[in-house]
Amino acid sequence: MSTGLLATLTVVLIVIVVAVLAAALIEVKRSLTQTAQGLATLGGALAMVESEHLRPLRPAVEAINAQFSIILSALPGIGRKAAIVAERRPS
Repeated sequence: MSTGLLATLTVVLIVIVVAVLAAALIEVKRSLTQTAQGLATLGGALAMVESEHLRPLRPAVEAINAQFSIILSALPGIGRKAAIVAERRPS
């Protein structure tokens, strides 16, 4: 093969590689744009759910958690009393 032909084929190969890489980058950009739009839609929906459905539940959840705190604070004493009863019980 002649040097001129090799040079021409090299340039053609470089053009093809650059074109394929450019097409791949364009596809990646399109995919990322779609993903960003989907995430923006999801973020808006989640904000609406929080503001309309979850915030009104906060007082009830806090009241339930307060009751659980009372119950949990009583458990060590109940455990101690249960251990005493278990020790007194005949085998």
